[in-house]
Amino acid sequence: MEQKRPFDTVIDAFFTHRIPLDLAVCYVWLIAAILAIFVPYVNDTFLRILFGLPVVLFIPGYTLIAALFSKKSDIDGIERVALSFGLSIAVVPLIGLALNYTPWGIRLDPIVISLAIFTLAMGVVAQYRRALLPPEDRFEVPFPAIRKAVVAEFFPEKSSQLDRVLSIILLLAIVAAVTTTVYVIVVPKEGEKFTEFFILGEKQKAADYPTSLIVGQNRSLFIGVGNHEYRNISYTVETYLVQMNFDEKTNTSTVSAMTPVNRFIVPVAHNQTVITPYSFAPKTTGYNRLEFLLFNDTAVPDAGVQGMDRINASYRDLHLWVTIRSR
Repeated sequence: MEQKRPFDTVIDAFFTHRIPLDLAVCYVWLIAAILAIFVPYVNDTFLRILFGLPVVLFIPGYTLIAALFSKKSDIDGIERVALSFGLSIAVVPLIGLALNYTPWGIRLDPIVISLAIFTLAMGVVAQYRRALLPPEDRFEVPFPAIRKAVVAEFFPEKSSQLDRVLSIILLLAIVAAVTTTVYVIVVPKEGEKFTEFFILGEKQKAADYPTSLIVGQNRSLFIGVGNHEYRNISYTVETYLVQMNFDEKTNTSTVSAMTPVNRFIVPVAHNQTVITPYSFAPKTTGYNRLEFLLFNDTAVPDAGVQGMDRINASYRDLHLWVTIRSR
């Protein structure tokens, strides 16, 4: 048989024949996943996980296997499926590792774009390599044969009416089981609800906190809020300079002075963490503690609640022991 020229192969792979059905399913699923990730409102539904998981766990490996093994005699179907999962689990972390050393980093947009480019590139290579082969040697998923086998298995020609009814019930049970499994995976049960509240030093690390202060001199730190409450929350952060006294006889602490420093709102979406830079300058001496209070959107007390009552009413509280000097 006369060998094809590369140009003829390209025409045969991308213009003469239709896209192989298995690769077409991968392309369509990839597009659906991208839409489910980036289209507003849709990306807040379970469709994001439903379409996104195969793009991470199966499709990249499948297109890679399709590019490597274009003949139907290379490997059988079970091996293709197993290798597709295995190579996807290997390829996706490698792509993430490569992105970690680029200016884009490991973020959603670069990861989605990289996976899409990899999947499309492997699909194009697979189409080209299949076009190099005679039609009878090209791998293809026998969808019509699979459909006929399923119909023949569940609805044989000589089956009775009762057998057909039982087959329908069995199919419905299988569909219900698969649907329930998918639902449990993509819509997991809510775990523990909590909020992270933390402060970081000037270098955004848990060290080098500004504890030695001078009146009128600005000092900086970072305030972090992590939302794991399964809903979007607009948190209120308040800061106070406090004079805290400890009574050793009663083993209790009391607030003798409490001056507000700042108050601001921090909107945080579920399962996200916001780190906000914060600067302050004490206006006078006479305080030994810088207090950070966090309130969620349902429990912000009025201005009349002060001292330990306000600290105890906060959703989360942090503090730094400080020394304030005039100069």
